[in-house]
This record gives sequence, structure tokens and C-alpha cells, in this order.
Amino acid sequence: MIQRIYGTAFESKKELKQHLFQLEEAKKRDHRVIGNELKLFTIKEDVGSGLILWLPNGSKIRHLIESLWKKTHFQEGYELLYTPHIGKSDLWKTSGHLDFYEENMYSNVSVDDQDYYIRPMNCPFHIFAYQNEHHSYRDLPIRYAELGTVYRYERSGVLHGLMRVRGFTQDDAHIICTPEQMNDEIERVLSFCLTMLKQFHFDKFKLYISTKPEEKSVGDNARWEAAQSALESTVKKMNLPYEIDEGGGAFYGPKIDIKISDAIGREWQCSTIQFDFNLPERFKMTYVDSDGQKAEPYMIHRALFGSLERFLGVLIEHYKGDFPVWLAPNQVSIICVNSNVDDYCKSIHDSLNRNHIRSTIISNSESLGYNIRQQIKTKTPYILVIGDQEQENQTITIRQKKDQNTTTLNEFIEKIQSECRSDLFENLDLLTL
Repeated sequence: MIQRIYGTAFESKKELKQHLFQLEEAKKRDHRVIGNELKLFTIKEDVGSGLILWLPNGSKIRHLIESLWKKTHFQEGYELLYTPHIGKSDLWKTSGHLDFYEENMYSNVSVDDQDYYIRPMNCPFHIFAYQNEHHSYRDLPIRYAELGTVYRYERSGVLHGLMRVRGFTQDDAHIICTPEQMNDEIERVLSFCLTMLKQFHFDKFKLYISTKPEEKSVGDNARWEAAQSALESTVKKMNLPYEIDEGGGAFYGPKIDIKISDAIGREWQCSTIQFDFNLPERFKMTYVDSDGQKAEPYMIHRALFGSLERFLGVLIEHYKGDFPVWLAPNQVSIICVNSNVDDYCKSIHDSLNRNHIRSTIISNSESLGYNIRQQIKTKTPYILVIGDQEQENQTITIRQKKDQNTTTLNEFIEKIQSECRSDLFENLDLLTL
């Protein structure tokens, strides 16, 4: 009988120790376990494998990420789009998906003697938005972005919590530019990606540039060489660590993949900046150049987080469920020691809400110790203990981890707002749910 045995070797005891630490720590950080404990998301077989139900706590986190995403995209000169979830079969034939990607698509639906497919990608819709009017070189670059939900068939054996799903929301963008604008746009989008990832405490990056495959590709060599040169010269100019994946590009264009390191040193791929020489040709995209002639623009795909589902999975494991204050679904738990202080607790809750601070009131017959332990389990950043003395003095007692101190509500509000500002925001209006 033949039996396959797998093994892993390490060059030093230090590397082995780090590997064992990662394995043990990864179990503690499993996003599926923490996601269930914190009531962030669920997956039900009655709904379908690989389809995520965002629960209220997870939905709050998603809202905050989407709000940040939209605000920063407007600042970076993007136009936001909303496009359909299905498209006619002719659309997917033109794009090439039915020829090369059908096995990953869901089966067609026939309506009015026309076949429709649920979208596996957003790109063709963005191209039609571009083609809604004629463009000259003066109109470019055009930057379209969309939080577009797509559906792809993944085998049941590879589905894994939020990390590998069948329905997910891409933070998709397409940059349409002239050859002269290409270098500036690559630098701009790369800087944007890194800045956004740093907001979530990812500070270690490694870039991989994938070049033209040897066997099959579309687009002329001059375009490939110009695009590859733009990618490599940009990362050198920005002094970023990178490797060349020779021949590892897609058949339709070279790309940059950005890999981040999480809190325990694991690498995750999030952002991708991908040239596409295929779709502009298939959909006959043009603009009028400075000589008055029709020319084909460069089109650059860009996903910053990759998908919101997978990115939240990475964040859960990166933070171990202890989200920074600005991102925590519930920032403050207000524990009423007895029913005499219920009205005072409600007034605190109302004041926090008016200042865009998310809070909940805990008022029940359980012991104070029990309520504190339960709120610690939910990883709420701040716990307020309110009793008769706090009500009499119009103060609050703050419990954060093992520390406890008493202060005024106004001072506490300023503390949280200051913490959020220093971590991320200049404008706290973004925190509104």
C-alpha cells in the first residue's frame, strides 16, 4: 500500500518556533470562531454554502469600512457606480467569460427568450458606463469604482468561512487613461492602496510584479513592455520591496499584487493592480487622442481590499476580535448597577449617540461581576459602571481592561473622539450609523 506523507523543514530552531507559534495563535484567532462569539456573521445551509449573512454587529463594521472607502475614493477623484447583478449572455460572450470562465459561473436564467447570467465580475458594466458618451484625451483619466457584489461557483471543499465564499462584494475600480498618464496613475493608485491598508494597522508590505506569460497572451508587445515598465519603475521610485514573478501575469496583462503581514506574521494578499489589454479590444473602447485620431485607452483593474468578506475575515484574525475603537461595533457598554439609575444610564446613552459613539445599556437582574465578564467577552472597548454614587455626582466610572477610573461624561466623550481622530478620522461625521 502506498501512503503519501507530507513534511515541513526549517533552517533553524527559531524558524520552527515561529511556525509553531503561528499555528497555535492561528487557532485562537480563527475568524469563524470569533465571528460566532461576537455575532458578526453566519452561514446557513438552508440559505446556501458560501453565502454570508451579515449580522447587526458585522453589518456595523461593514458600514464603517464602506463609509471610509467611499469618502476616500471621492477624495481620490473616483466616480462611484452602481451596476446590475445580472447581464445578458451576449455581454458575457463579448467579454470572453462564457468561453474561458463559464465553469466558475452560475447557470443561466431564461427570461423573455433571453439568457441571463449572474455576474462573476463587474468589469463589463463599467466599460458600458464609459461608452455611454464619447471621450477625448482631455477627459481622461476616468476612475470608476463600485462596491459590486459578484457570484462565483467554488467547490464545496474549498469554502472556508469568510475567506472563500460564493457571493462576495469586490471593492472594484477601473482606471481608464492615456499612455502618457499611465505612470502617474500607477503611482497614485499604489500609494492609495498602501495608505488605506495602513489605516487598519497593516504596516508590512511586499509587492509581486507578474509579467507576460510565455505561452498565451493578448495585446501587442509594446503595450506589455510599457505597462511592465510603469509597474516596476513606480515601485522603485516609491522604494518598496518587491519581487518579479517572471511569466506569472494573466494572459490579458501584467499586474502588481500587494501582500500584507498580519499581527502574527502571516501573509495575506489584498490589493491587486492589473492591466487589461483584452476587454478594451473586445468592447472596442476608444478615445480621441491629441491628433484627433481614435485610440485605445489603457484600462487598469484595481481591487483594494480584494473583497469585503475576505478582508473582514483577515481583520478579525489580525485584531483577534479586539477591533480599534473606531471600528468596534459597540464602543461602550453602560451597566446599570440597579434600577434606580436606569434614567441616568439612558441619558448617558443618548448623549453618546448624539456624539456618534455607539453604545448599549445593560440593565438586568444579573450580578455586576457577571455583567462585566459578559461585556469583556464581547470585546467592548469601554465599559461604564453606573451606580447611585455616579448618579449623585453626575459622573461615570470607566472600566477598560483592568483599569478603572471616574470622570465626567464630557471628558469621556472627548477621550473617545480624540482616540478615533488619532487612529483614523479627521471628520467624525463618518462614524454615524
